[in-house]
Amino acid sequence: MPLTPLDIHNKEFSRSFRGYDEDEVNEFLDQVIKDYESIIRENKEIQNQALTLQEKLNHFTNIEETLSKTIIVAQEAADEVRNNAKKEAQLIVKEAEKNADRIVNESLSKSRKVALEVEELKKQASIYRARFRTLVEAQLELLSQDGWETLEQSARESERELLRG
Repeated sequence: MPLTPLDIHNKEFSRSFRGYDEDEVNEFLDQVIKDYESIIRENKEIQNQALTLQEKLNHFTNIEETLSKTIIVAQEAADEVRNNAKKEAQLIVKEAEKNADRIVNESLSKSRKVALEVEELKKQASIYRARFRTLVEAQLELLSQDGWETLEQSARESERELLRG
C-alpha cells in the first residue's frame, strides 16, 4: 500500500547516538510531504483529465460510428437514386425512340401521299395542257378558215349602213 502524506508526517525515527540532525530530518520530511501531496494532486488531476478525455474519446467514437453509418446509408441511397435515374433515363430514351419511329413512319406515309398527289396533279396538268392545246389548235383552225373573211366584210358593211342611216 502506498505511503500517504500523513504516514510520512507521523513517521517517528528512533534516536541513536550520533544520529542525524532532527531539525534537518524534519525539514526534509516537510519538503517530502509537500512534494508528495503535490504529486498526489497532480496525479488526481491527470486521472480526472484522462477520464474526461476518455469520455470525449467515447463521444467522438460514437459520433464517428454514427457518421460512418450515415455515410453508408447515404451512399446506398445515392446508389439507389442513381440506379433509378438510369432506369428512368432508359425508359425515356425508349419512349423517345418509339415516338421518333412513329413520327418518321407518319412522315414517310405523308411523304408517300404527297408524292402520289404530286403525280396525280402532274397527270391532271398534262391532261389539261393537252386539252388546252387541242382547244387552242381548234380555235386557230377556226380562225384560219375562209369564213372569217366574209364574216368580217359583212360586219363592216353592217357598220357602214348603221353610220349612214
